[in-house]
Amino acid sequence: MVPDPLSVDALLDKMANDTRALITRRNFKDPLMIGIRTGGVWLAERLHAQLELASPLGVLDISFYRDDFTQVGMNPKVKPTQLPCPTEGRDILLVDDVIMSGRTIRAAMNELFDYGRPASITLISLLDLPRRDLPIQADVIGATLTLGPDQQVKLNGPDPLTLTISQRD
Repeated sequence: MVPDPLSVDALLDKMANDTRALITRRNFKDPLMIGIRTGGVWLAERLHAQLELASPLGVLDISFYRDDFTQVGMNPKVKPTQLPCPTEGRDILLVDDVIMSGRTIRAAMNELFDYGRPASITLISLLDLPRRDLPIQADVIGATLTLGPDQQVKLNGPDPLTLTISQRD
């Protein structure tokens, strides 16, 4: 279990406040929030409720868009992407649990562009693990976490949402 300073609820409150400020600063009129399966969806559900967004929540499954599936393996539980409205010209709030290499976010952006060209994509992530393979950064993060080379972090949920740090197999 991760120590209390990384309480998911506390991080979600911080992320909601930071996202609200970002929406105001960038003058987004009706942003569309989309969670990346699975942990990103759990977080997006909570943030969507806290922010009281008008548009329904979208769900993205990027399994077929990954460029590293030969290394991480295909997810045998692929589920459909569910976008409740067109993405063309919309300001997208893309939510994921952990940004590390940047490959998940690249895959998510590739999939989103297959549905249309958004006006903007804002990345919201619970945790930032600074181990980038690609030059992708989150706009809103709950916390930055530095782990040893043999450690990994996992979001468990959906209720309650907790974080665990473990050794890689």
